Amino acid sequence: MTKRNPYLIAGGVMSALISLLHIILAVKPDLYRYIGPDSSALTEMAGQGAGIITVLTVVLALIFAIWALYGFSGAGLIRRLPLLRAGLIAISAIYILRALFLPTEINMVLTEGYPFRFVVFSTISLTAGLLYLIGFLKQRKSLKPGDK
Repeated sequence: MTKRNPYLIAGGVMSALISLLHIILAVKPDLYRYIGPDSSALTEMAGQGAGIITVLTVVLALIFAIWALYGFSGAGLIRRLPLLRAGLIAISAIYILRALFLPTEINMVLTEGYPFRFVVFSTISLTAGLLYLIGFLKQRKSLKPGDK
């Protein structure tokens, strides 16, 4: 059994909460106006109850839920999932890549009145990515491919 890893547990909890947020958005799509870009087509479509937005939101919720499971698996809370090592690396990379918008968003908040919430979202993404990465690095010896 893998030793408990607080970084992967925290990353998994963050992914689970992001998944929950997307489930809430799928049920109450009018909430997109509070988190989405102001006056964007996505926000308008969600507010009108467009089915494609609901489907995409549910798909995102499932993806984040799977990411949470991978974090919990790497932390040793649940059984080892397939491709655990590659999964944790990919999840870390995707979160960190999403966070690359952070400097641009900070600049846009300061110069163009861009909504501050997007800086918060990028910071959350960076935090989750770093938690998965640090957790993976601390656990990598026990996460060798093929090990049980």
